Amino acid sequence: MTTSAHGMWSSRLMFILAAAGSAVGLGNIWRFPYVAGENGGGTFVLVYLACIFLIGIPIMVSEALLGRAGRQSPIGSMQELTRRSGTSGFWQIIGYLGVLAGFVILSFYVVIAGWVLSYLLKMGLGEFVGVEPATAKATFEQFTGNAWAVVLWFTAFMVMTMWIAARGVGKGLELAVKYLMPALFVLLLALVGWSALTSGHFAEGLAFLFSWKQHEFSGNAVLLAMGQAFFTLSLGMGAIMAYGAYLPTNTSIPSTVTTIALLDTGVALLAGIAIFPLVFANGLEPSSGPGLMFVTLPIAFGQMTGGQLFGTAFFLLVSFAAITSAISLSEPVLAWLVEKLKVSRPVGAGIIGLVTWLLGLGSAFSFNIWSDFQLLPGKTFFDTMDFVANNILLPVGGVLIAFFTGWLLNRSLLWEQLGERTAFTTILLLLVKYVAPLGVGLVFIMSFVG
Repeated sequence: MTTSAHGMWSSRLMFILAAAGSAVGLGNIWRFPYVAGENGGGTFVLVYLACIFLIGIPIMVSEALLGRAGRQSPIGSMQELTRRSGTSGFWQIIGYLGVLAGFVILSFYVVIAGWVLSYLLKMGLGEFVGVEPATAKATFEQFTGNAWAVVLWFTAFMVMTMWIAARGVGKGLELAVKYLMPALFVLLLALVGWSALTSGHFAEGLAFLFSWKQHEFSGNAVLLAMGQAFFTLSLGMGAIMAYGAYLPTNTSIPSTVTTIALLDTGVALLAGIAIFPLVFANGLEPSSGPGLMFVTLPIAFGQMTGGQLFGTAFFLLVSFAAITSAISLSEPVLAWLVEKLKVSRPVGAGIIGLVTWLLGLGSAFSFNIWSDFQLLPGKTFFDTMDFVANNILLPVGGVLIAFFTGWLLNRSLLWEQLGERTAFTTILLLLVKYVAPLGVGLVFIMSFVG
């Protein structure tokens, strides 16, 4: 099959923008910088880059390859590929795991994305101009503690996401990434320039992120780097397989995926370069974790000249990253519903939106009226969804994807998608067969041992 029934990307660039939009999300812009800073700075960044190239790119190539070979939803593609490869029907579980993981992640991702939309409005209205640390913290706690405010904002984000997804590949997904991703890159570069010119602490920010702090690096930091590299590329959640199904036949998967990985990594590094000089300029805590985006940065923007404008630009940037990621998370489920139930995309999007909204209520309430409810020991509903997706579904899916592609996929199908045999594709296949499964398996095991 040379085309997908769901539509096709009009060009290689559109696939790159879409897949980069899937990979670039909230984790790149706030999680990566503070994790890198806490775990050895430049040492962590170096290990992270090694993991991107040794584990992330091989698995991403595998997912895109399986998607283009099957030309259906992840579930439909795996059913087709197991049949054509003469393997056990067990391996169809890869498609089901991807769809399930994407759906679970979407249910709590939209809640945090709703926070971002709320803060975009607050920043735009000047609520944080001259704000004191205690006030910024109280604002965040009051907002997350208000169950119905959180529900309102995540509902708004959910509606936006489903509206775009319902319009299909050409009029919805492609049109969104065509404008949102370039705008994201421009905003990010503008923020880096503003941070460099106005903070007075640009060198200190760079040192925090890139200096070689061997004494702060540990075995746990290796696992964090490996996990960050794996999860930041949207691997194992069906998105890349679904997007790969819409990729033109004459497009080189290895070179395209490498470009996407470089863009994703570049965004993460640029986010740190933009953020930390502002943090240090205001004497704030750079390792404040999730509070970095919703407490620390509003204080930094509120205390600086032009902070309202650039703070608004920052939350607009994060909103763009969140919505392109959310669209990709919905696509595997939506494509499967269209194939399985024979419904239109708008109807399928409506079904996903409603079910995701209902499941998302549990995550929204985890920060307020259900804060004492534990679905797993010591974990709120939100924490449980996060744990199940990131610590179980994604790594298991990643290992199975690499193993199936490297060892079981029909060889003629494999090379048909990889292209001509070169030194690069040969090394890539070796990484898929040996290094990637072992690396992700290690993350999976150590996440439980830890």
